[in-house]
Amino acid sequence: MVQWQSKLLSVHARGMAGSSVQRVIPVSSVGSSGLLQSLVKPLFGSFKSPLPPDYKVDPVLLSQVPTKVSQLSNGMRVATETSKVGTATVGVWIDAGTRYESAKLNGAAHFLEHLIFKGTSKRTQRALEVEVENLGAHLNAYTSREQTVYYARALKADIPQVTELLSDILQNSSVTDEAIDRERDVILREMQEVNGMPEEVLFDYLHATAYQNTPLGKTILGPEENVRTLKRADLMDYVNTHYKPHRMVLVGAGDIEHEELVKLGEKFFGNMPAAPVAQSAVELCNQDPAFLTGSMVNIRNDDMPDAHLAVAFETCGWAHPDAPAFMVMQSLLGGWDRASAIGDVTSNKLAAAMNATTDAHRYVTFNTSYTDTGLFGVYAVGDGLDLDEVAYAMMTHMIGPSSEVDESALEIAKQALKTSLLSNLEGTTGIAENIGRQLLVYGRCIPLAEWFARIDAVDAPALKRIVNKYFYDREIAIAAMGRTHSVPDYSWIRRRTYWLRY
Repeated sequence: MVQWQSKLLSVHARGMAGSSVQRVIPVSSVGSSGLLQSLVKPLFGSFKSPLPPDYKVDPVLLSQVPTKVSQLSNGMRVATETSKVGTATVGVWIDAGTRYESAKLNGAAHFLEHLIFKGTSKRTQRALEVEVENLGAHLNAYTSREQTVYYARALKADIPQVTELLSDILQNSSVTDEAIDRERDVILREMQEVNGMPEEVLFDYLHATAYQNTPLGKTILGPEENVRTLKRADLMDYVNTHYKPHRMVLVGAGDIEHEELVKLGEKFFGNMPAAPVAQSAVELCNQDPAFLTGSMVNIRNDDMPDAHLAVAFETCGWAHPDAPAFMVMQSLLGGWDRASAIGDVTSNKLAAAMNATTDAHRYVTFNTSYTDTGLFGVYAVGDGLDLDEVAYAMMTHMIGPSSEVDESALEIAKQALKTSLLSNLEGTTGIAENIGRQLLVYGRCIPLAEWFARIDAVDAPALKRIVNKYFYDREIAIAAMGRTHSVPDYSWIRRRTYWLRY
């Protein structure tokens, strides 16, 4: 068993992932004043420092609870953050999702999420539900394009029982033909509900057109035909291929000691056989990469009350060194809703522009990251009368930072981003989610002190650089739905990615 602590400032010369060149600095050995000298050279080179010479880290950040990480004999990792709160969240984060499904198996990961709670070789479905209810625990799961998660929240004394239960449903689930047939109708009803959510549908269309003919173009629920035809052999093939210990992280957050969870992990998950060839998710992505194709999909439906429009550029993966700059850019563009009555009293120029556009109802900026690519853009909702004004505002303020960045607005965006990062760590479930996701995508849990330093390092030139690199005169993906008769065509919007200067 290998064990290490993540209360480190683990700095990487090429990015944030554990696969790049790494220099490990124990937090205890660096004060807030010495942090700059320890971080800047590995991050930005010996001749460049976007951080001011007197930059200091808030000492409060250096007292962050450490993330302890161990590795079991079969390659499964165990990670914990301990806090004496009386409860804990324990879960298994798996580096497997829709991206790794073939066209024939599309929807398998989500189907398994439903079946996993339908009983095991040791517990019937009713016995499982009664056990969870008697514990007063909360058991849940979700599937995304690259990850699948099963987790439970319970009292400290019940953590051993909950860990055993998670192990049982993951390793001994009763995936029977009868259970599969019963669950088909449940998933088809869920598909109907999702189809009634315009935002969900639009982003599925956006992924389908942006990542056409690549693994990320598939939907999480899969096509209706697959839901009706998937067999037990198909689902078990997916499990046997992707549910491997080296692609799983057992996470505990809250009132649980690291050594205790390591013992529980070895006891209940240690018998999972290690993969003969331990291919990582990154290696699988490299074999079948995803990339954006400039395109537009327009689903006109005049019976809908509004028009929905999303425009996206291709960006970088989770662990790319440009990723923090896109986080700041997302905070800078922000979001707006006419019902919020903010009006034009805002430092957000896009929000002010949307407020001045009578056809706009609301917008949000999205920054969706994957292993090797990402989508950054704006999603807006309007009444469908003059959407060229909405599209013009979206494009102008996404491309605008290529030449000019408002320094005061940038500082406000950084503060808002830091607040958001901290608020995501409220409660044991939020902390567990943060640990599991970061270990899968970065290979380590990044300390808040490092996050804040990376955010503070994003200055106006950094934003200008990424906008010119990824947005300016680059291909875009567009999805529109609803009363879209006034939505401009692809060429009109594409021309707004550059300016003619004479």
